[in-house]
Amino acid sequence: MPEYLAPGVFIEEVSFRHKSIEGVGTSVSAIVGPTRTGPLRGLPNLVTSYAEFERIYGDAQDISFTSSSTATPNYTAHAARAFFDNGGKQLFVSRITQGVNDSAADGSGSSASLAKSQSAVTQVTFASRFPGAASDYALEFHWKKTENLLTTITPGTTAEGETLYLGATDVPTAARVGAGPADGDFPINVTAVVKRVGDNYEVVGKAITTKAADDTPTGGSPLTKLAVAALPATTTKLQRVVAHRPANGELANGTAAVVELKKAVDLKPLNAAWDTKSLTTLDGFLNKNGDHFTVSKELNPTLGLANDLELPLAALGHALTDVKTVAAKFFDLDVHRGSKNGEVIWSEQNLSVAIGTARSLDKALKKTPDTTLAKISQPISSSLAASPTGPKVFAALGKLYEDADLHPADDSLDDPRYIIKLSGGKDGKAPAATDYAGEEDDTKGSTGLTALEGIEDISIVMVPAAAADATNHKAIMMKAQVHCRKMRYRMAIVDSRKDMSLEDVRAFRNNFDDSRLALYYPWVVASDPTGKRSEMLLPPSGFIAGIYARTDVDRGVHKSPANEVVMGALGFKTEINKFQQELLNPNGVNCLRSFPGRGHRVWGGRTLSSDPEWKYVNVRRYFLYLERSIEKSTQWAVFEPNGQALWGNIRSAVEDFLFNEWKNGHLLGASPKEAYFVRCDRSTMTQADIDNGRMICEVGVAPLRPAEFVIFRIGQKTADA
Repeated sequence: MPEYLAPGVFIEEVSFRHKSIEGVGTSVSAIVGPTRTGPLRGLPNLVTSYAEFERIYGDAQDISFTSSSTATPNYTAHAARAFFDNGGKQLFVSRITQGVNDSAADGSGSSASLAKSQSAVTQVTFASRFPGAASDYALEFHWKKTENLLTTITPGTTAEGETLYLGATDVPTAARVGAGPADGDFPINVTAVVKRVGDNYEVVGKAITTKAADDTPTGGSPLTKLAVAALPATTTKLQRVVAHRPANGELANGTAAVVELKKAVDLKPLNAAWDTKSLTTLDGFLNKNGDHFTVSKELNPTLGLANDLELPLAALGHALTDVKTVAAKFFDLDVHRGSKNGEVIWSEQNLSVAIGTARSLDKALKKTPDTTLAKISQPISSSLAASPTGPKVFAALGKLYEDADLHPADDSLDDPRYIIKLSGGKDGKAPAATDYAGEEDDTKGSTGLTALEGIEDISIVMVPAAAADATNHKAIMMKAQVHCRKMRYRMAIVDSRKDMSLEDVRAFRNNFDDSRLALYYPWVVASDPTGKRSEMLLPPSGFIAGIYARTDVDRGVHKSPANEVVMGALGFKTEINKFQQELLNPNGVNCLRSFPGRGHRVWGGRTLSSDPEWKYVNVRRYFLYLERSIEKSTQWAVFEPNGQALWGNIRSAVEDFLFNEWKNGHLLGASPKEAYFVRCDRSTMTQADIDNGRMICEVGVAPLRPAEFVIFRIGQKTADA
């Protein structure tokens, strides 16, 4: 109670109603199995459409297990598609492969392997982030130039070490420092690239000096240094020539760039090495400040340079009218699935070979990305060697391009393409029961079914690929059974194997006695989205999980998920008739049947329990729904005073929840009294229970069981007179 010490008006908030109970969701599903790509460890990812599944876990193409000589249909992907086609909305996916429990955080170390491509001296390495044969991606680089970055500024002051373009007329003898033309040549005109050093401008390269009178070259030693203070103020012009920051990125040391000239320009008078009269395009690299351009020996072979040349952009000052553009070169990267003409599954924009920028390869394509989306979707990573430079990275990329694409045949109409192919990805061996079970690892991330334990909302579990493994099928389903019993509020859908006969499926059913399992037979005939086959056989669990979810949303979890159309089914492997089902139904085997004029339907709704109380799927799932809803919404009662007030609140909360269920037609009974009861008082607790902190509430409900056998009794009667 609040403590009141001074007179006044005080307001207190109190509640005059009891807590309500909200029903939990029952349609959230989970699938465990091998996929073409995607993470192997950590919290399973939620996908809400098949397109999202495909983006993270790859397409539905067959999986090439190294333990098998033939490719295996991708049952996990096909089940995910069937789930969404049949009305499912939320699916958690836990990818596995053989040896998943021995894998590292990035999935390496299992029987599956990562694809990669690296330069000969490993300056640049591209690698898939997740193992699998599907990670043999084709990377396509789209090189592009920025806008013209060249900027000329007339500075008011100059900084120490700054390189400028200087033009001055009538320079007096007093401006000369050190070597230079003879005194008799002064005053002179000077055109030069200069660098500010202290109080002087040092001439970079060879200055152009002429007599003021007849414009003839001066003789004697070349001009090397000029005193800043002695230059004529009115006839001296300075230009700062730089490349400014591009709109789509930033400059850094080693930014790839190109200088384009309107016509061949001769810079040799400034420096004997700066002979560009044979070229109108110079390829090279800008520095971070954008005031120096390094002409690459390798990229400009016709220059015949002995080494790369560093060219101050100010050297272009005397020929600015002849400069077309100074543009940085960035690139977009597309990741193609399978081949250079495959689907683009990931793109990165405005990447740079320069080091230290946010768009450098090692920063933009981190092994562990910064965003949640990239962590699950980014298919590749890039790493650089120690002490990399932009020119080294650029050269390394050039050695990785596929030569056939870079240099198409002379008679080809194709443009050059910059393609780097990753290789070495493998799907590993088919997973075993221990791989499905998984392991708990807080450091690297949990795997398999164990990884699903961190997600509360899951109600339906399926492992469709297990049905294709005759050796491990039973063991895998037992792992799923253990998982559902441990997590309590989950049911697992059990698939029969493809080639099981009626006797085989009855014998298989005898391995289980659990209301949290439901077995379906036979397999579904469906179209093959990969185009490799016109039709294919699929385990029914993906279809059934979608039907569970659809029924829950359309009708409610109290409705048996039977007599429902199997969307996407072209038929079933075995056409079950009434007499065959009479052998299977009493054993808890749910049949999938085709009916003339009514399509392909689920024609069974039983669990694998021998207990008559839990014979039906909807009863089991409805009680899981009630139990989970009450548990989740009554957490507030823990540590409350265990007395009449608490008992009354609990009774009212549960009774209101059950009344709403009865009112909506989810319980059997003509009145609430017939449909349910709630007891929480001295009749349900002893003093010992109260002394030991136990509050016991007993709840009884009358569930609706499906009308599995609809019987009409028809007989003759005598007509009334």
